Amino acid sequence: MISSSLSMIQLLRPRQWTKNLLIFAGLIFSNHFTEPDRVAKAVLAFVVFCLLSSVVYIVNDIRDAEADRSHPLKCKRPIAAGSLSKSTASALGLCIAVVSMVLLFSSFGVRFQIVALSYLAMMVLYSVWLKHIVILDLMIVSLGFVMRAVAGIFAIEHMGESITVTPWFITCIMFLALFVVICKRRHEIILLSDDARSHRPVLEHYSPLFLDQMINVATTATVISYALYVTLGVQGQVRAGYMVLTLPFVLYGIFRYLYLVYKRDEGGSPEILLFQDLSLLLVVILWLTSVVLILYI
Repeated sequence: MISSSLSMIQLLRPRQWTKNLLIFAGLIFSNHFTEPDRVAKAVLAFVVFCLLSSVVYIVNDIRDAEADRSHPLKCKRPIAAGSLSKSTASALGLCIAVVSMVLLFSSFGVRFQIVALSYLAMMVLYSVWLKHIVILDLMIVSLGFVMRAVAGIFAIEHMGESITVTPWFITCIMFLALFVVICKRRHEIILLSDDARSHRPVLEHYSPLFLDQMINVATTATVISYALYVTLGVQGQVRAGYMVLTLPFVLYGIFRYLYLVYKRDEGGSPEILLFQDLSLLLVVILWLTSVVLILYI
């Protein structure tokens, strides 16, 4: 019984829920971080997206169970390992989907509902089909991060209110997400080597050299978009000029991540890497602290 419960929890991939922390980005950068009612809405939105993400993971694991069994890491997933049946996983996924829909339609406005449902539909399509289309697979995953961030803004809106989503906000997140996703693909190819295609067919169309070129583009775009945001995009906000002081933290974080990818062959699990590498975790904390101090103190 305990083993089955642990397998169900593992199936939900709670470690991956850290990706949904992007929900809180809109709360912070829209200057509503000190309002308890909006914070509560953001927390509930985080819960909804964690549930929706878990539904997608369950769909993915059911479909890819056979391929996962021959993967050096994914073979430990409950369905692939045989510790949980597909029927049990399907029932669990259905229950979670129902709970998420109840929360979605009882607690949020139309704009959040549209983004959340679009995210669910897009990621299910990704698991079924879109992940096999070269380049588009990377862009879809990155778009999922953008949708999380935008949903976080829509979640905290009051009745009849419309908080502006700036192009700077979307651009920064899109390029950062692309950077992380491409680094993850590179790690997969290095890890799986000649077996890469059998585990993920789309990897046939990638190579370390091609991905290195994409990483260069994504890295440059991420740094430039954030630099432009902190110098131009926050004009009009109180103490906006001081946001440029957060740029060194972003630069160090990007370069540290590249170091981990190229010198330590890491980057396959960003959600784990963030908490395993003390330097990376510390710079993220310092960046977030500096942003809050500049915008709110």
